[in-house]
Amino acid sequence: MGTLLTLFAVGLVTLVAVGVVLAVLGLVFSLTLGLAMFLLTKVAPVIFVGWLVLKLVERSRARRALSAADERWLEDR
Repeated sequence: MGTLLTLFAVGLVTLVAVGVVLAVLGLVFSLTLGLAMFLLTKVAPVIFVGWLVLKLVERSRARRALSAADERWLEDR
């Protein structure tokens, strides 16, 4: 009878331990997935739009710059 109680206790402790480990793994996986989805759906689009705006501003500034030949032509007039 003592052996059966020991096996029952060991089995119960094992099941509780496995349940706790799986719960912690599930929590970590859920937090990781939630953080990844937040970054992809909220942060990445804002960063992408900012990058596009910077590229467009950079391109428009580059077009306004005069070439060396244009500067010489303006100075000669």
